[in-house]
Amino acid sequence: MATQIKGPAIFLAQFMSDQEPFNSLPAITAWAKSLGYIGVQLPSWDPRVIDLKKAAESKTYCDELKGQCNGLAITELAAHLQGQLVAVHPAYDELFDAFAAPEVRGNPKARTEWAVEQMKLVIRASYNLGLTAVPTFSGALLWHTVYPWPQRPAGLVEEGFKELARRWKPILDYADEHGVDLAFEIHPGEDLHDGVTFERFREATGNHPRANILYDPSHLVLQCLDYIGYIDVYGPFIKAFHVKDAEYRPSARSGVYGGYQDWRNRPGRFRSLGDGQVDWKQVFTRLTAVGYSSWAVLEWEDCYKDAEQGAREGAPFIRSMLIEPPKKAFDEFAGAATDVARNRRILGLDR
Repeated sequence: MATQIKGPAIFLAQFMSDQEPFNSLPAITAWAKSLGYIGVQLPSWDPRVIDLKKAAESKTYCDELKGQCNGLAITELAAHLQGQLVAVHPAYDELFDAFAAPEVRGNPKARTEWAVEQMKLVIRASYNLGLTAVPTFSGALLWHTVYPWPQRPAGLVEEGFKELARRWKPILDYADEHGVDLAFEIHPGEDLHDGVTFERFREATGNHPRANILYDPSHLVLQCLDYIGYIDVYGPFIKAFHVKDAEYRPSARSGVYGGYQDWRNRPGRFRSLGDGQVDWKQVFTRLTAVGYSSWAVLEWEDCYKDAEQGAREGAPFIRSMLIEPPKKAFDEFAGAATDVARNRRILGLDR
């Protein structure tokens, strides 16, 4: 029986390498298929799996690309690295330059223009592939002020979101022309990192219909957010879903900020599916309840467990969480036909 949420699928970014079978689309999809996955989310920046410019220009190439996937569906083209570069504070210029093409490194203005054009290529390629959502990052102009000391000057946050919206508005409009949603991953380090910041961005873009959410509960766990309630509040905006586990175990020495420690020693860390604290039964239940019907995509990040083991365990884990919609109501046997007069009698009316 079909499930409302599709899956299991896997995001290939963390598995790509120059070694077989992780160095080409036919090889890595054959590997993913052998583990039980039925869909793959492609990192649009990786030429080992996609020629982005060609995909944006040619539906024929896109059909050929699908034919290399060993029968697996392409779920989305992820554009996190390009989206990150749409908005970069100067403090991060050198660190983020590595995400850009060599010819624009060291030139923030050219790098931003390159990132905007890249986002448009991803949107057009997604359209050619018949996809309806692009997972991405928002970038950040304000993150360095997230903990306000010294106090933020009045109007700073508003100006930051005004500029962020100014940069993204043409991209959102372009996405709208192609019938594609941008699904911003709600993620620390980005200006869109919780519910309030997503709302600020939506408001700054004039509540643009293509400004939506990639839901990944791991990032909400590490911020001590109510990641289940988040689905109920923002369900209509959730257009993509990363299935990634996490744990947060504060100590007397370190908390949310992590003390500049590596992932193994931080109180909060990402885990393979089932090894963290996410209540996955509730996550899949609430996503089903709010009508989410797109893909459940494994994103693997774990400082303890090997990637291949995480991928191997991930497919059956996701499959076990998928919910088949009921054919009939569980209490249907006790129902009765609609009768207005009877209903009014039960309510004690018309007496």
